[in-house]
Amino acid sequence: MRFKTDLRNIRTFSRLVAALNSLEKIAWVRLDDETARFTVIPDTGSQVWASLSVNLIFDNYSIQSAEPSNTINLELPLGPLQRALRSAAGGNQASLRLTKRDGLPMLSMTIHAMTKDGGGPEPRGGRAASGFSGADPNDPFGDDPDIFQQESLELTLKREREKVITQDIPVRVLHPDTVETIMQPKVREPDVHIQLPPLLQLKAISDRFTKLALTTSSSSRPGGGPERNNPKLELSANMYGSLRLRVAAESLDITSVWNGLDNPELDPGALSMPVEEHPSTRFREEGPDKWATVRVDGKDWSRVLSVGRLDAGRVIACFSDDHALILYVYVPHHDDEASDDVVTYYVSSYSA
Repeated sequence: MRFKTDLRNIRTFSRLVAALNSLEKIAWVRLDDETARFTVIPDTGSQVWASLSVNLIFDNYSIQSAEPSNTINLELPLGPLQRALRSAAGGNQASLRLTKRDGLPMLSMTIHAMTKDGGGPEPRGGRAASGFSGADPNDPFGDDPDIFQQESLELTLKREREKVITQDIPVRVLHPDTVETIMQPKVREPDVHIQLPPLLQLKAISDRFTKLALTTSSSSRPGGGPERNNPKLELSANMYGSLRLRVAAESLDITSVWNGLDNPELDPGALSMPVEEHPSTRFREEGPDKWATVRVDGKDWSRVLSVGRLDAGRVIACFSDDHALILYVYVPHHDDEASDDVVTYYVSSYSA
């Protein structure tokens, strides 16, 4: 099997990897002719399923294997990849290829960067190195226009040269049968779907609520000390454009509400039932006081919202009341505004 590609849109790729790495240290990567899929399933916490078209992050893409669609499955450590991408951000060009080192599979990143070499010290003073500094009143040729001032050789000129850096990331090549066991969670049709406010704004308020809950719980117990369990945040939404974030602790109960958000229209062609029978239609019919609610771990929710650094476009949240929250984060193509890819987060709800 073979895989080789240049990197494009390194900033977006690096931020995606950083967001995934905050949830889990290992990702399953599935590469084929058209897509790159990243799957993160931690022991506890939110799961991520990212499906990106190869032209979002790759260029001069070449892949070959014996599997259908030239599929290659890898187990990839995210920390080394994140560090390599951080180095690539300052380079002129970067490429990835699947190779071997001492018989072990590696994802090798080669980074080309231009560096400047410094010369010797700059001459001090206004006189040239030859000792001639211009017209001399005692020189009969001082005013002759054909006599030119001599200048020193500029040893301080920077000379550019190419620097090549190679970073090897150890990977495991997975058998297709193994990967087939990694199944995306199946959830029922959502009760509420709503477009979220900017994720970094939502993250700032969520983090503040979590911190307040931790501080309050710690100070209210004898001897203080950290809380055994992380605070749970309550997220609710309705089909009338409202989102509610609430935290309730022993001596704390605060709420923040967003109004005027969009509830996107459903695509009848993508549904397994008529629109009028969809759960969200029933929630809409019951009015603005009908909310779908999930309870999430405050710290895990903060890590999920770090995907906001991707400069993502719209983010649609689908609430299955008291069961799960699915986030669809749409990543636009900078060279094609009509195209976007999606990163899907699956967040389980804690019982009340």
